[in-house]
Amino acid sequence: MPKSLVTGGAGFIGAHVVNDLVNMNHDVVVLDDLSGGYEDNVNPKATFIKGSITDHALLEKLFAEHQFDYVYHLAAYAAEGLSHFIRRFNYTNNLIGSVNLINESVKHKVKCFVFTSSIAVYGAGQTPMTEDMTPEPEDPYGIAKFAVEQDLKSAHEMFGLNYIVFRPHNVYGEYQNIADRYRNVLGIFMNQLMQGKKLSVFGDGEQTRAFSYIGDVAPYIAKSVDNTAAYQQIYNVGADEEYTVNELATTIMDVMDIKSELNHLPARNEVVHAFSDHSKVKKDFNITGFISLKDGVTKMVDWVKEHGARETPKFDNIEVTEKLPGVWVS
Repeated sequence: MPKSLVTGGAGFIGAHVVNDLVNMNHDVVVLDDLSGGYEDNVNPKATFIKGSITDHALLEKLFAEHQFDYVYHLAAYAAEGLSHFIRRFNYTNNLIGSVNLINESVKHKVKCFVFTSSIAVYGAGQTPMTEDMTPEPEDPYGIAKFAVEQDLKSAHEMFGLNYIVFRPHNVYGEYQNIADRYRNVLGIFMNQLMQGKKLSVFGDGEQTRAFSYIGDVAPYIAKSVDNTAAYQQIYNVGADEEYTVNELATTIMDVMDIKSELNHLPARNEVVHAFSDHSKVKKDFNITGFISLKDGVTKMVDWVKEHGARETPKFDNIEVTEKLPGVWVS
């Protein structure tokens, strides 16, 4: 039975990857500091350990004890827009923490290191984004993700550590925390509708994204280690069809059967149009199609109505307040 470590396995995408790995008969250990996830998201057949990837002493102990075959690294503070204002926190958690994991994976001869990166590495003006483009990240979150990709490449060339990089985008679905004020626009909209509030839209709402249902992302991440042709490869993964934020708002209101108004806030510093090409992942993983936005939103809404919102604490360690959007201040 393969033994796998999943970092961030109590979070949204991570919890789904854990479920898929359990179904694949992996012996799964989940490491999560619960800063953005919840222990009850973790599959009961997995072993849960509360801790941080920034704790290199803990990682040394875990790797020595468990001798993992595979590492699935999903732990990250993924508030991309906020990353401009929490640079030290961003790089400590998203870059240094990742390096700690790579070190231990090299030392313990892990068979493959699967890293969840982001299309944030591409930056602006490159649509549709393809894996052969030169990344030009525009925010600290994307910079950290690209740095980890580069470090994995270096670790393979120096030590032979196999790796696979996935660049998902705008993922939504069950287990997503809809009370998080800093990220996950679908959850934010659903939470606001349930509270009878206007929907907060940065700028004119004509930004475009290809919102991706979790069932079109997590299973391919989980089973990737069995596809040795994918080793040392980078894959965009997610939905093909892009929508404006305004169109997304309309879809969610239609599915929830709740009408509201849009509250247009000042535009924030973000890539306006971000969607990627998935020809490579479709070919290598035999993917024939993705769920529609309406059907995916319906699945998420059904889950949200059953589970409700969860309180997300305000981030109290803002390092730079200049140009911080007002909606994140109060």
